[in-house]
Amino acid sequence: MNKKKNAASGLRQLLIPLIALGILIVFNLIRDVSFFSVEMRVNNSGNVVLAGNLISIIDTASELAIIAMGMTLVTAACGGQDISVGAVGAISGAVLVKVLQAMGGITALSVVAAFAAATAVTILFKLFNGTLVAVFRIQPMIATLILFSCGRSIAYWINGSATPQLTSPIIDSIGKTIPGIPVPTPVFAVLLVALLLVLIFKFTSLRLYTQSVGINQGAARLNGVNPTVVKLISFVILGVCVSVAALIGVSRLGQLNHKTLLVDIEMDAILAVAIGGNSLAGGKFKLIGSVMGAYIIQMLTTTLYAMNVNPVNIKAYKAIVIIIIVVAGSPVIKNALTSLFKKRRPAKAQTEGVS
Repeated sequence: MNKKKNAASGLRQLLIPLIALGILIVFNLIRDVSFFSVEMRVNNSGNVVLAGNLISIIDTASELAIIAMGMTLVTAACGGQDISVGAVGAISGAVLVKVLQAMGGITALSVVAAFAAATAVTILFKLFNGTLVAVFRIQPMIATLILFSCGRSIAYWINGSATPQLTSPIIDSIGKTIPGIPVPTPVFAVLLVALLLVLIFKFTSLRLYTQSVGINQGAARLNGVNPTVVKLISFVILGVCVSVAALIGVSRLGQLNHKTLLVDIEMDAILAVAIGGNSLAGGKFKLIGSVMGAYIIQMLTTTLYAMNVNPVNIKAYKAIVIIIIVVAGSPVIKNALTSLFKKRRPAKAQTEGVS
């Protein structure tokens, strides 16, 4: 019985992303049935790869999907969002490039060492945010506003105003495709991060602890859960996600630009969490919903580009989506729908009893 209730609850939570995805698919099928066509092409490196709008969507949304997973945990545990992920991503990218330059060449070993250093630095900055939130109890959006404001300046101090070029088959393989494999490499990065989080949830109680802290941290503390530790862990995981996204972003372009790397991704990550049916006030969460939200945002963006919408106006369309989602998920609408469902249910039961 409990399994059925949990399954029903999970399906309700995914209702918003499923509806949004369905609307976009139907709209594009009506507008242009070739929108979802996939074909094989030869890229600039001479490798045969998959191409098409669908491939572009799942490829381009990779950084957003990865950060959205980390943002989901922070939101669930802290009841707020980290708006500094883009700026800290720029710092991570700057450290990555700095270490690669210091090691004198791009090899598999140097990339691993640079990524490890960038991840360690990113985690430290996220622990700074986490300490403000978990220890000093500052609202997450206010606490992370500090690095949101100065993060890209720190990245500038690390690497200066230069935009170092990273020309290497290894970098191309990370940001684009591995020779002989037609699927973009960033897609595998999303699957790897998702798999690691699933394994963590399976073999630890982190999911339960995160949800309990987000729902009622006082009650969680009485049951032996340390809310401070749980919140800090969520920020650490977000830091790892940001570092992976920064590695993909730098490798995709083959250069570092601290002004544009992961720019505005924090707003899209928050929107992905909301579209995924997760409460922005914390508590229960579904990673799959946030990942779906990331791909829905990218599908919306790709659809608008395909319709020749001016790039300047795309943010306005995203704002309309945010308004619809916020209103649809508001307590007033939820209570109205629940009340309507309860009214119809007794009437249906009474009709069945008479028959």
